[in-house]
Amino acid sequence: MRSNTKGFTLIELLIVVAIIGIIAAIAVPGLLRARMAGNEASSIGSLRAISSAQSTYAASCGSGFYAPSLVSLATPPTVGGGDGFVGTDLSTDPSMKSSYTIALTPGTTVPGAPASCNGVAAGATVSTYFAGAAPSSGGGVRFFGTNQGGTVYTSTATVAVTQNGAPAGASPIQ
Repeated sequence: MRSNTKGFTLIELLIVVAIIGIIAAIAVPGLLRARMAGNEASSIGSLRAISSAQSTYAASCGSGFYAPSLVSLATPPTVGGGDGFVGTDLSTDPSMKSSYTIALTPGTTVPGAPASCNGVAAGATVSTYFAGAAPSSGGGVRFFGTNQGGTVYTSTATVAVTQNGAPAGASPIQ
């Protein structure tokens, strides 16, 4: 009788499965760190987009004042049409993007300020604002924030809402 010797033995298959398991155990933490870094970069980009949109809004639509919410910032001008000042991914307040919750906190309203070009009522625009990004579970480990100064700040704890200057305990991103 001849025996069939083709194929792999059980020991050989177990060794291959063990090697694949070891490689996966080494690679997964690196992939998770890369994902968190990508989420953090996305939230920084969103805050920079909000800062830029607020500057454009103040210069062209808000008579030198800022939008009081992300919804107002995403609303296009009523005359002449066009797009809003910030993308549709940030058109709700708060907005969820790349496992970060992004919210705009308005500063003091300006009594007597004229109505804006996109329907914000007279006296409803603000002289300062603060935009913050807080991570969801598994989204990242750092918190971010910016105000009308345009600098993005970071901290491992919640970035305090501040209308002027650097938030307490936060450092600027280089």
